[in-house]
Amino acid sequence: MIKKQRNINFGAAILFLIFSVLFFVLLFRFFFIQATGEVKGQVLAAKAEQQYTNSTKIEAKRGTIYDRNGEVIAEDRSSFSLIAILDEDMTTDLDKPNHVVDLKKTASELAKFIDLKESKIFAILNDGKEKGRFQVEFGAAGRDISYETKNKIEKLELPGIAFTRTMKRFYPNGIFASHVIGYTETKEDKNHKTAIVGKLGLEKSLNDVLTGTDGSFKFESDLWGYLLPDGKEQITPARDGKDVYLTIDRKIQILLEDALNKVDKEFKPKKMIAIVADAKTGEILAMGQRPTFDPETRQGIEKGWYNEAVETSFEPGSTMKIFTLAAAVEEGVFNPNEYYQSGTYAVDSKSRKVPDHNGGGGWGSITYLEGVQRSSNVAFAKLANEKMGFDTFREYLTHFGFDQPTGIDLPNETNGKLAYTYPIEKATTSFGQGTAITPIQQVQATTAVTNGGNMMQTHVIDKIVDPNTGKTIKDTKPEVVGTPISAKTATEVRDYLETVVTGENGTGKKYAIEGYEVTGKTGTAQIPGKGGYLTGASNYIFSFLGMAPKDDPELIMYVAVQQPDLTNNSDGAVPVSMIFNPVMKSSLQYLQIKPSGEKPAEIAKVPNVIGLSSSEASDVLTEKGINPVIVGNSAKVVSQIPVKDEKLLAGERVVLKTDGDLTVPDMTGWSIRDVMKVAEAANLKLNSVGNGYVVKQNVKEGAVIKEGEFLIVELNDPETILNREKEAEDEEETDEVEVKD
Repeated sequence: MIKKQRNINFGAAILFLIFSVLFFVLLFRFFFIQATGEVKGQVLAAKAEQQYTNSTKIEAKRGTIYDRNGEVIAEDRSSFSLIAILDEDMTTDLDKPNHVVDLKKTASELAKFIDLKESKIFAILNDGKEKGRFQVEFGAAGRDISYETKNKIEKLELPGIAFTRTMKRFYPNGIFASHVIGYTETKEDKNHKTAIVGKLGLEKSLNDVLTGTDGSFKFESDLWGYLLPDGKEQITPARDGKDVYLTIDRKIQILLEDALNKVDKEFKPKKMIAIVADAKTGEILAMGQRPTFDPETRQGIEKGWYNEAVETSFEPGSTMKIFTLAAAVEEGVFNPNEYYQSGTYAVDSKSRKVPDHNGGGGWGSITYLEGVQRSSNVAFAKLANEKMGFDTFREYLTHFGFDQPTGIDLPNETNGKLAYTYPIEKATTSFGQGTAITPIQQVQATTAVTNGGNMMQTHVIDKIVDPNTGKTIKDTKPEVVGTPISAKTATEVRDYLETVVTGENGTGKKYAIEGYEVTGKTGTAQIPGKGGYLTGASNYIFSFLGMAPKDDPELIMYVAVQQPDLTNNSDGAVPVSMIFNPVMKSSLQYLQIKPSGEKPAEIAKVPNVIGLSSSEASDVLTEKGINPVIVGNSAKVVSQIPVKDEKLLAGERVVLKTDGDLTVPDMTGWSIRDVMKVAEAANLKLNSVGNGYVVKQNVKEGAVIKEGEFLIVELNDPETILNREKEAEDEEETDEVEVKD
């Protein structure tokens, strides 16, 4: 018994000792924490503040990409996804249910707003309910819902229907300079934060510029996350990404995309490239290619990742002759009336002969100007070798920028590859064979021909603006990057090249545009293959590098079509002209460039009738054989087009503007030249469709119109008008017969 008591006392002593040690350890720990304020290296005060401080991210907006006129090309927009909550536990008040109650009604209402049949929506809801799911979504049809559609659905107050919000990059124009603009993807980092990242084109190269900085909203809260009445708030504003304004003109780009689509559908070429540039500044107004892709869906991206105009070099063919001609004219060695023997040309005794493109047959002894018109390889090889000398010609290739990238503000620009070692390579370079250059190099070099000898830097970025401050942080100005030729040479070269389009022997007849003088050069480039060049009528790159109007160029346009299907048409110029002609003409009209036309026979000088009454002015003009047109409903004439002393054809119209409301005359049967007079007098924006004479107008005769509004006219050639009238007469006759029966 005594032994047992000793054991108990010993055990009690051990427990007392253990608890005493624990007490002193805890006491020491307490004083240590109180003294240092740290636990395991973490400051408790900060930890407590973190626990009772909530933070909400303020999402920054990615910068918007605009065209030159402020039209949106790419922007961030709120995108909403539709969800349906099915869990009945979400409803605490039966009068205000938070889950879908009536599946059939819900399906019926939602079918009015999303692209799913009512039966499919009901099946999704019913399947989710049977499987006990908390919520269901509706696939692609329930994603990317606009703000307007979301509001309409919310107004229905359907129980259990809700939305999740995300930011998405939106491209409102669809396929639109896609390889220039690029596209974005939403990426998730290791911290599960998502961000929109550019993956191609300007979206990628300007990603740092376009990406903004997220802000935050911090506030003190209680244990349950509610804002404390006297809690501190800290707001760090988001800084949106910079806005980028391009030189691209939306209207011209759409014209180009439509023309490319038409040729792509009819001729199914392997590739197409087209560029429209401002002839005076080097600004790129439009740039497109096929194959292409939709930047929003990325459909078609697998067919081509490269911007063919900038990232691919190839043998240009005869469009290169523009610059050989310019060099020869500048050196004073081009005599348009001098004769030479066409057919073949031996550069030296060791090299193969240079043949003309008609199999080396040539056209006998012809002038150098005819050689330009016929695109004679022999003529240009002789100009480079005998007239200038290959060393001098090589210097001009550098002056025109063919041995270095242009420096255009687009990513991944490649350089040309000048093959200029052997005499035969030097000769073939003069007419665009053997040497490879990029389309953008050709366009930039052409600005010297259109701009008085000054070669302009090509660019697509007009300016970059900080939307947070409104400050312009980059403003691109026209920049001269070389003067390879003189202004006199530039004028002469355009005059010579005009005969390629208008001359009897010209290869560019298909590129003539009614009302405008076009100057330029055709190209038919061979395509390298295994063991030599490909053969066959379609195995070429057909191209045209044109400028208009000839005397004062406003636009440069380059078009190249590779390997079109010419089964039903042996002329490769047809698909090229189907792009060049409508885009060039419509662009010139859109830019309000007056047609040149033929010079009229002079019959009378226009008198000054400003200040007269409209009736008095009409009498004065009629006496001189001039047709007056009144624009306005008041008496006094305040302006006239054409102005005093200009000479006109008999019956040509003079537009008189009065000081009253502007009214529009009936322009049926008018030429585009006369229509433009009305547009100028009334300060209207003119759009025209077709060629020939007016058959329709968007504003009725006598209707009042305000300055700055659109005047749209449809034109047809006389033959089409006559055919339509004949068809109408035939229909009337048919109707009469039917009535008699």
